[in-house]
Amino acid sequence: MKVWLIHHQQAFAQVLAQLMRTPFASLLTMLVIGVALSLPAGLYALLKNIDYVATQAHGEPQITLVLASSANAAMVGELQTRLKSNRAIAEFHFISRDQGLQELGQNSGLSDITAGLEKNPLPDVFMVRPAARDPEAVGRLHHELQQLPKVEAALLDEAWVKRLHALLGLGQNAVTILSALLGFALTVITGNTIRLQILSQRDEIEVSKLIGATDPFVRRPFLYHGAVQGFAGGVIAWLIVVAAFFLLNAGIDKLTDLYALNLRLAIPAGVEILELLLFATLLGWLGAYLSVSQHLREIEPR
Repeated sequence: MKVWLIHHQQAFAQVLAQLMRTPFASLLTMLVIGVALSLPAGLYALLKNIDYVATQAHGEPQITLVLASSANAAMVGELQTRLKSNRAIAEFHFISRDQGLQELGQNSGLSDITAGLEKNPLPDVFMVRPAARDPEAVGRLHHELQQLPKVEAALLDEAWVKRLHALLGLGQNAVTILSALLGFALTVITGNTIRLQILSQRDEIEVSKLIGATDPFVRRPFLYHGAVQGFAGGVIAWLIVVAAFFLLNAGIDKLTDLYALNLRLAIPAGVEILELLLFATLLGWLGAYLSVSQHLREIEPR
């Protein structure tokens, strides 16, 4: 076990020395990997921010429960209890008919007219925000709330929910396709870099095999080289995304100040960074593995 660890340490040290000997070429490859990875990483982060932006812009699906005119205080209290116990509901609030008439007069500037009405024509309503934004889940909750006693109508803008969900799904599919295409391209780039190194060290590899070196031993430093390049490319991709989000947030701050909103894009952090680095490292390792496996079969001691 100790010998195995020593071999890995030596291979890793050999890779670092190789990178230091060719800093410009190594940095250029890492930059190419980072720029390519920043595209799907940035789009993925933007998609995750859509929900946040929609929330701040009051774009969440909302169900309005219109109560029957015969609903008394006891019935309203019973409905409140049932809504509180429903886990599919994130929050709700009650608007009485008197409060609704008062707000209508204030918001529309027709307070003189509404004050002169002999009878309040507005119903009591509950404004309900679903816990989930999935169209199917919202639809099930909408149907369930329609069946509650003394609920005359349950109003929901289902078309808006379906449009948002469809756009999110389309965006996620686009990011997946883009990630796959760029992942393939980066695997080829890494493999080509490793191929050039193998060709430049062909004589050394032949001598190593001649004195008994196994394929895993010869392959190990090249795999580390690909993994290190991929990891460094992932770090560069994350830095690019962070810089882009800072610039976008600067523009968003100016826009939201005009509309008195509080919107900011959340910069990827934590698990998202770990996923990006693991994905980039895996791509680098895979490209190196494929290239080394192909060329080692062609290099045999003469």
